[in-house]
Amino acid sequence: MYPDPFRLGDNVLVMCECWMSDGKPNAYNFRHDAAVVMDAHKSHEFWFGLEQEYTLLDINGWPYGWPKGGFPGPQGPYYCGVGTGKVFCRDIVEAHYKACMYCGIQISGTNAEVMPAQWEYQVGPCLGINLGDQLWMSRFLLHRVAEEFGAKVTFSPKPIPGDWNGAGLHTNVSTKEMREEGGLKVIEAAMEKLAKRHAEHMEVYGEDNQLRMTGLHETAAYDKFTWGVANRGSSVRINRAVAEEGKGYFEDRRPASNADPYQITGIIVETLCGMVEGANMAKKVKEAPPTEGDMVVPISKP
Repeated sequence: MYPDPFRLGDNVLVMCECWMSDGKPNAYNFRHDAAVVMDAHKSHEFWFGLEQEYTLLDINGWPYGWPKGGFPGPQGPYYCGVGTGKVFCRDIVEAHYKACMYCGIQISGTNAEVMPAQWEYQVGPCLGINLGDQLWMSRFLLHRVAEEFGAKVTFSPKPIPGDWNGAGLHTNVSTKEMREEGGLKVIEAAMEKLAKRHAEHMEVYGEDNQLRMTGLHETAAYDKFTWGVANRGSSVRINRAVAEEGKGYFEDRRPASNADPYQITGIIVETLCGMVEGANMAKKVKEAPPTEGDMVVPISKP
């Protein structure tokens, strides 16, 4: 439950898991599996911080502020930009930030992105399953705020084809062991584990991610795992300060902006710490989604 930033007072926003009438989690309820995995490995104290990129569109579905049916100047002056013609819809960004703070969401930053009308905000660090909960609610708040301004939100990883940056959900990961002295060795060992399950991770790292991960525009190749220090073109980046201090966190740059945070964080824990009975984070959909008839619950007449 979160305090409602729109109705104020004692009103709350409630996010619920979806379960079926047979007592099983819905096929798309990845929170359940992620929670099982994280609870089994809670001794490692996973911290997650996600960087949510998105693009704001006008009522016709074209990036906000772009010339009608045309394109703005090439990328360059827009990233972390300021000023008319360089950034668009900052009022939406600021209102969303305040709404998240009112809700108690651990939003920790925001910035204009490389493509005009594209923005990013960061949530975290959060412990375990809390990150997925807070990110989903922050997405709801973003849609709700944009509605007030007559704008649309898209989490498409490649909203505009061509020489324009895509949108990702960079995922920062840290365990208790990584944060302690000598943690860099633990991070390096994690790279070997991530490399072995690269294909499984890409399956659940978002729809149409291959359109974004071309090896250009600050991305790695979709089908190849790489890692490096301070390298924006690698699958996983280790911050330069982390390398110098010998401990800290790593940044998985592969997830697409439309990916499910429960699937991302869940499969990372599963890959680094081992699979758990009753959960499989590598499955895109756990089982065939129910048909309309399956969802009808018979009620006996009095």
